[in-house]
Order: sequence, then structure tokens, then C-alpha cells
Amino acid sequence: MQWRGRRGSRNIQDRRRSGGGGLAVGGAGGLGVLAIVVVGYFLGVDLTPLLGGSDGAVQTGAQRELTQDEEEAGQFVSVVLADTEQVWGQVFPEQLNATYQPPVLVLFSGRTSSACGVAGSATGPFYCPPDQQVYLDTDFFVTLQQQLGAGGDFAAAYVVAHEVAHHVQNLTGTLGEANRVRGQVGEAQSNAISVRIELQADCYAGLWARLAEDRLGVIERGDIAEAMNAASRIGDDTLQRQSGQVVRPDSFTHGTSEQRQRWFARGYEEPLMANCDTFSAERL
Repeated sequence: MQWRGRRGSRNIQDRRRSGGGGLAVGGAGGLGVLAIVVVGYFLGVDLTPLLGGSDGAVQTGAQRELTQDEEEAGQFVSVVLADTEQVWGQVFPEQLNATYQPPVLVLFSGRTSSACGVAGSATGPFYCPPDQQVYLDTDFFVTLQQQLGAGGDFAAAYVVAHEVAHHVQNLTGTLGEANRVRGQVGEAQSNAISVRIELQADCYAGLWARLAEDRLGVIERGDIAEAMNAASRIGDDTLQRQSGQVVRPDSFTHGTSEQRQRWFARGYEEPLMANCDTFSAERL
């Protein structure tokens, strides 16, 4: 992805200098420091199956300087966020006859507060509907590449685009209605609705990727393959197998690897929001 030297977003709130420390994880197959996502309002990349029965403690530090890698990761996220603002700023009037209001993206390290509760290093990327903010510990990109095998800058861009897609769902009312219904049904039905939420976000991420390619010219050879690989690596079935668990479809909250790839591809191949209606789809 062509991102160096390009314009970044002003909607970035960097709290990383006031954080530090991490999550010490044991008994998880030697994964070491691992970012996970809390299931519930935290709609992100669910890596909880990899933890098994491990325990750990979040530690926070005082004011600190950012490393060069952290500085670069922050710049990268800022550019990707700016690209989402430009694309969705065009899509909303074109396809919805509405105005897009971008989210604020909060970068943190260690732990931070949100309207959804306290987010720690044990929390991967997530979108919080009450404050309409995306939260991201940039150490998650290291986990994505080293522990999950989803390397490449566009794999990381896909993660950001997926979380911004939850904001799009919130603006259109889809997320609020889906979560309202989830609160009224049993666990299995709630999980099934969550899968539809997540697959639609994958489809929107694919839509963004296509328009970033067509209109911004920032996509390079191999980028889409990186995103597809990332989608495969974070499928519920793949994560459960990797953790040594029995695959339990009724416990899925994000969709299988095949589903996540297919819905991303659908958004990329036909970049219309109407084509991303997972809630009306008979087959996911």
C-alpha cells in the first residue's frame, strides 16, 4: 500500500505515551504477548480461542517515549484512516444521499478508558458505539503478523477498515438494531447475529479497498491478497483449530475463514453497500 509521505487524518487521538506494559500470557501455546478482543460491544477481531486457560495481568506505565516502530505504526494508521474518510465521504452521498461523519480513532498502549469500559492490552481493535470511536493498540499489528501469519501493511489496513465499517453500520442504524435484537435472544441466536454484523463489516472493508484502488490509486500488487489472507487467519473456525479446540459453529461470533474472505471479496468486486446486506442473505 502506498502510504508513506501521504496525508494523515486529524481524527486521531494518541494516548500511547501515557501507557505501557502489556499482557503476560501463559499456557497459550507459547504465543507470548497476545492481543485479544472482548466479545460484546467490542466488535473486532476475536482471538479469545487462542488464550485457552491462560492468565495474565495488565501493567501500565508512566509517561514514556514511543519507539520508532510505534511512531511509524501511528503514521500508518493515520493515513489509512484518512483514506477511509475520503472514500466513505464519497460513498455516503452517492449511495445513501447522506453525509458521512468520521469516527475518532484512539491509539493506546497498556490500557485506556472508553464509553464501553476499560480497554487494556488484552483488547484488540474494537469499535465502541456509545462514543463512536475506534480503539487500537498498535502492538496488535505485531500479533497479526508474527502469531497469526497475516503479514503486510494491507493486512493491517484491512483491520482498520473493518473497525471503521462498524462505525458505518452505527451511522446507518444497522449496528444499533442488531445489538438491540441480540439483547433479546439466546446466546446461539445472538452469536448468529454477531456473525452477520462482522461479515457485513468485512464486505464494507472490501468495498473500501476497491474504491481506494480505483479513486485514490494507493493499492499495490499483492495488497488484496494480504487482506484476504488476514481474513482467513482470523476466521472463528481457524482460530478454534489453532487453539486445539473442537470447532463449534454455534459459538462463532465473526464467521468462518471462508465466509470472511468471501464477503470481503464481494464488497471488493461489487462496491455497493446494498450488496453487503448480510442480514437478508440466506447463505452466509
